[in-house]
Order: sequence, then structure tokens, then C-alpha cells
Amino acid sequence: MSWFKIDDNSHMHPKFVAAGNAALGLWLRCGAYSAQHLTEGHVPGMVAKQYGTAPQARKLLSVGLWHEYGHDCPRCPQPAAGDYVVHDFFEAARNSTRAQVEAARSAAAERKAKSRANQTRIVEESSADRERNAHGPTPNTDRNAPPFPKGSAGHGTGSQRDAVEAVTAPQANTKPSPSTSFGSGGQQASPDGPRIAEPVRPLVDAMTAAGMVVSWELVPAEWVLLQALIERCGVQVLVDHAGGAWQAARSRVRSARYFLAGWRSLPSMPAHTPDAGRRPNVVALHGSRPSTTDQRVRDGLDLAARLREQEATP
Repeated sequence: MSWFKIDDNSHMHPKFVAAGNAALGLWLRCGAYSAQHLTEGHVPGMVAKQYGTAPQARKLLSVGLWHEYGHDCPRCPQPAAGDYVVHDFFEAARNSTRAQVEAARSAAAERKAKSRANQTRIVEESSADRERNAHGPTPNTDRNAPPFPKGSAGHGTGSQRDAVEAVTAPQANTKPSPSTSFGSGGQQASPDGPRIAEPVRPLVDAMTAAGMVVSWELVPAEWVLLQALIERCGVQVLVDHAGGAWQAARSRVRSARYFLAGWRSLPSMPAHTPDAGRRPNVVALHGSRPSTTDQRVRDGLDLAARLREQEATP
């Protein structure tokens, strides 16, 4: 679409007043015709006869709003014999040239094409995400081997502090191996995803069921930290908190590591809640008695930070 522009001061212009309303109606209709067909002010004689009368056309010529073949206006082109040209079609009314209109249309078409391509890509990505969320990760018992030594918390009679000490012992190789999912034991990761520590499996399953499908590529200390957080807060509390963070994220969350800082800030579960009875390792926060679970969380997070520093060291 193009436009035939009229100066808002023209209603009292001497030429408009002298032409009269009937002739101005012809001038307006022919000007709109020229803008639509990109004739750049040229008005075919047959169009002028269709839209008005010969006296109206002569009136426009006499007041200088139109020119006919052989005119002497230096600013306006010569029309063909029997045709007319609108005086100062570009200068006075600021109408666009044919080239300007075509360039604007081409740019608009390109913008629309890019917008449609982006919308198609977003729809395809959203469909792929919904498909993954609907089916969830494929169960694979080979990737369930935990990064905890036997006898650590959740695997026998040992405590979670044993697990922390196991990964912080001086003789342990705390720098992650590039060939493993979580950097310990030198065991090759499953080709279709990281191994999930069994104590953390309920949290992973609950997050997946809630539609929050993320990567669980974590270092040993982070697995220890997650188990401590589960004991301290309970799986449902962590999932609910992650749901809020998921909705507030500006871009799609890719890794479970994104939630660690928020989970760490959560308070311990009160001792009277239903989940507390099933987690005997939870220490209620009352009086001056320190929480060993909170201390394990801090130890695990500090160790994770040290491991990331070692990874960054060449």
C-alpha cells in the first residue's frame, strides 16, 4: 500500500481556494490513482475523464495544480499529449518515488519473511521440548551408578560425612576426568546421559515428571550436596522451589546446577512435618545446636567451587 499525501495547510492554499471543491475532488482522486499505480504524478487522460469533467480539468490547469503537455514548469516532468501531471507531486506533498515505494515494500517483505522463519523455529523448538518432556528420559540401569563409595549415606550404615570425607581425602583425585560424567573413578559415562546417584534419583524423577528436563552432569561434591539438600528440605520442597525458578528464568534452563544456589538458601524442614520422620539424619534448628546437614551442604558447595577452579586451571 502507498499513500497520496496532502499538506495539512493546503485547505486554505490560494490554488485550492481558486480551484473550488469540485475540481479538488478530481485532483484528489487522480492523485490517489497515481500513488497506487506508482505513476509518480502522471495522470492518464482517460482516468481524468473517468473521474471528472473537462471543465474541472481545465480549472486545475488554470490554477497550476496540474500541467498538460508542453508546460513550462521547470520542476515537473512533461506528460504525454492528452495526459496530465500533478504539480510538485514530490516536493510539495512529499510523496514517494516509485523506487522508494518498491524498496520499502521489499524491505517489509524481507522483515515478514524473517519473522515467519523465527516463529517457525520457535514453534519447532517448543514442540521438540514438549515431546521430550512428555516422554522423559529413557530409563537405563547402567547409568545409575552413584559417585559415592559403598557405605556412604544412602548406601548402608555410613554417614553423609563419610561421603564428604571420601571426596575430600588428600589421596583422592578430585580433578574431574574428561572421560567421565562426574569426574571420579575413571569409569566411562553412559553414552546416552550421565549416571544418577541413587540417593538423588527421587529428585531427578520428580523434576522430570514436573516437566523440568535438565542436564545432570555434576561433579562428586555437587552430588553430595544434592543428597544433603534432600535430607534437609525434602524432594517436594526442592521441586516446588525449582518450579518457581524455572518459570522466572529469562532463558531455558539447561543444567540442574542452575538450581543449587536457590536450594541451598532454603531452610531445613521442621521436625514435625511428615517427611521428617522418614529422614532420621535431619537435625532440627533450635537453640544453639548447629545443623550437621547445613554444614554438609556448605562443605559440598565449597568443594564444588574448588573443583571448578581446578578445572579452569590449565
